[in-house]
Order: sequence, then C-alpha cells, then structure tokens
Amino acid sequence: MLRIGIDAMGGDFAPEVAVEGAVMALKKIKSGSRIVLFGDEKRIRELLAKHHCSADNFDIVATSEVIEMGDHPAKAFQAKQDSSMTVGFRHLAEGKIDGFASAGSTGAMMVGCMYVIKPIKGVIRPVISTLIPIVKNRRGLLLDVGLNVDAKPEVLAQYGLLGSIFAQHVLKIDNPRVALLNIGEEEGKGNAQAKATYDLLKEQKGINFVGNVESSYIFTGKTCDVVVSDGFVGNVVLKMAEALYRINTRLTPFKPWLLNLLRPVLEPICEKLYYHKNFWDSMNYESVGGTIVIGVNAPVMIGHGGSSAKAICSLITTMERNIESRVCDKIREALNEIEPAKEESKQE
Repeated sequence: MLRIGIDAMGGDFAPEVAVEGAVMALKKIKSGSRIVLFGDEKRIRELLAKHHCSADNFDIVATSEVIEMGDHPAKAFQAKQDSSMTVGFRHLAEGKIDGFASAGSTGAMMVGCMYVIKPIKGVIRPVISTLIPIVKNRRGLLLDVGLNVDAKPEVLAQYGLLGSIFAQHVLKIDNPRVALLNIGEEEGKGNAQAKATYDLLKEQKGINFVGNVESSYIFTGKTCDVVVSDGFVGNVVLKMAEALYRINTRLTPFKPWLLNLLRPVLEPICEKLYYHKNFWDSMNYESVGGTIVIGVNAPVMIGHGGSSAKAICSLITTMERNIESRVCDKIREALNEIEPAKEESKQE
C-alpha cells in the first residue's frame, strides 16, 4: 500500500483546508493509496465529520505541537519534537509513509529534508522545482525556484541531471531536452555564472542539453522540457507567472460552459479556446499543489502557505505520482553510474 503523509496543521488556513483537501483527494487517488494525516486528532476528526467523511478513510497520527510560520525553522524543528511536521518527517525516514507534504514553513521543511531525510549521496545541493505549463496541454519543469539563490555552476549543472531524471520518470518525457535560462540563445551569452554553467552542462553525462533558452520561450515547449536557473531568477519567473495567471483570470471572457456550448458548432476555434483555458488553468499553483524537492532520499513536497483545499488536493495527487515514479531511486542509480565514471576519467 502506498502511504501519502500530509501535515494537517501546516499552512495559513490549517487544519480546515488540509482536511477538506484530503477529503477531496479521496476521489482522485488510486485504490491502493492511503492518506496519513498528522496533527490534532480531535480537530481532524471534527472536520472529517463536518464533511460527512468517515475517519476510517484515513490514518491519523496524533501530534500536539505546530511549527508556526513565524518560528525560527531550525530551532522550532528541534524544539517541537511532537509537531505535525517533525513527526511526519520521522515517519518518512522510518519508512512508515512513502512521501510527505506540508503547506507549512518552507524553512522548516528544508530543515527536515536536509537533516532527517538527507540529500541523496552525490547530490551537491537539493533543489525545489515546479511544473510549468506548456501549450498543447503539456508540462515542463523549472528548477530552482527559490532555494539556492547564489548557486555555483557545478550545482546548476547537476540541476540539469536531476531535472532530466524527474522529467523522464514523473512527466514521462522521452529524452527530455534540458536548457539553461539565459538572456540569449547563443553560446557565450550571459554572466560569468551562466557561461561556466553552459560549459559544464555540455559535458554533463546523461542529459540532452540543447543550449540556452530565453524566458520568452519557456512556456512554448519548442526549445526545451527542463529549464535550469538559480533560485533567484527562477523565483522571479515563478512569481511573474502566478501574477499573469491572476490577471488573466480577471480579463478572460471565456468560461467553461460557454466553450462547451460553442464546441460542436465552432470546433476549430473552440479547440484553440480550450488550449487557451487549459494553459492558463495549469499556470494556477492550485493545479499542482506546491513545489517538489528534488535530490533528497524520499519524496517531499512543499505547498503554498495560503493553500486552498483544491491546492491540498492537488498536492496529494501530485505526491502520489512522485512516489509511484520511484524518482528518488532513479536519481540514486544515475549518480551511482556517474561517480565511477568521474573517478576513471581522473585516473586517466
């Protein structure tokens, strides 16, 4: 049985939205999956009753503390040993659950990743990534989106490998194209960091590096499937995309019921309108649920602090796919193959 751990106390609107999102996810996850809720058991049961959902549909792990958004991440993680987040990470490390997600403190989640789950051997720095919408109802991957804002070239080059493995096994993209986000497509463009990273990506084994990509092309899918950047630039791109989504939802005149009405009559036009709607819908963070931590020993996802029930539901279903893909094992296998090759080349 696949067990998905959820921090029911994490986020601005927890536990209400976390429980509601978990109830919504019951209809979407597979029969062999089980949601495990960490948090105030009494409150969780009350909320499940409110939604007319039996507590027997879940496993509930009772905890008595909560790591708040304003807490110091490392100190709180250490001091609050019975917090929903700390207990959740312990269960993940002990193999009692197969993945863990929370909309709580990003800093505390990364403390858990680094010191409880720990990076996969050979990973220089874990990275947080996000799925990006691509026209024609596809998904790409952008990494980093905010964790390492001053990443060294060798770290960025490894992002290319980590992103490629993730795209292949989770997004099911054959031979994913990896590109470096830059101010121009030509080799030699960019600052010293970009130029050095480009050279390393060209030499990186196990990836299909296609060169630089400008930001104007990352949502088209014409150039690449995986976009590599440092956390500073990636976070700017992510937040701009979120802002564009909010603007678009206020301006677009196309509604689902209208598209359904017009589709039989104006099939060619409606096809474009459906792609338009699906593209913008997939730019909404709620459709993914959160950011994915790549490079640690078990599946971990971090939700938006202001997550809605819909976002928590998506967080759970996305986590299910991550666990099923065995992407952590695939990364371990790839790094085990690369390291001996490096040692051989040094000896030569």
